[in-house]
Amino acid sequence: MNKIYEIYDYMNKIAPFNTALSFDNVGLLVGNYDLYVSKVLLSLDITKSVCDEALKLGANLIISHHPIIFRPLKNIKLNSVTATLIKSDISAICAHTNLDVSEKGVNFQLAKKINLSKLSSLASEENNSIGLVGYLENEMNAKEFASMVKEKLDCNGVRYTAVNNKIKKVAVCSGSGGGFIESAHEKSADGFVIGEIKHSDILKANESGITIVDVGHYKSENVVIEPLKNMLSEKFTDIEFFTSQTFSDGVNYL
Repeated sequence: MNKIYEIYDYMNKIAPFNTALSFDNVGLLVGNYDLYVSKVLLSLDITKSVCDEALKLGANLIISHHPIIFRPLKNIKLNSVTATLIKSDISAICAHTNLDVSEKGVNFQLAKKINLSKLSSLASEENNSIGLVGYLENEMNAKEFASMVKEKLDCNGVRYTAVNNKIKKVAVCSGSGGGFIESAHEKSADGFVIGEIKHSDILKANESGITIVDVGHYKSENVVIEPLKNMLSEKFTDIEFFTSQTFSDGVNYL
């Protein structure tokens, strides 16, 4: 049987924890390195439903993208998710911005999902590459591009602009990447697939002639979970890895 530290060490090769941005909190956030593990559940976030799912599966480790502990804890309520993990003997490894910037991580999987080629970095922050820029195989108009992204990411809906109707060079930035409009403009991107964007940044994109496709935070990042599970399954053949079937952001579209 494998111990948690072995999984942690392999995760550290895929997405080195020391590459996380300074505001972040990553690594083994709940549990001990020397615990044996036979079943692991992967999820974008750790919620009560994800904890229940782990218990039903018999998994004693959850690997998530978003940290279960982000800001310093001043107290732990007995019905909190953190307390539930501790009481249930479930450990948690969280790989957040280190997985965002990884060459095999979130933005790479997002770019791969919409079939971008000739990838290069969108921007740099704390000596890390943030987001990616690449090329579509064929030029599309804004509506065709938004429809393609919606289909490839299995979105129930997307928001998009149509200020540029000739989309060939595309920037991607998962999660809250709206602050990189200027970087997308500097890289001459025609379109920008993003997880979250503020009104002021939409206006900035309009002025820069960049078509925006806002797919939502969840859809822009959940693309990494299945590939990560496959990488771990290939490495640890004696461990069963599962992707969460209960977690979603709960957002509906009319």
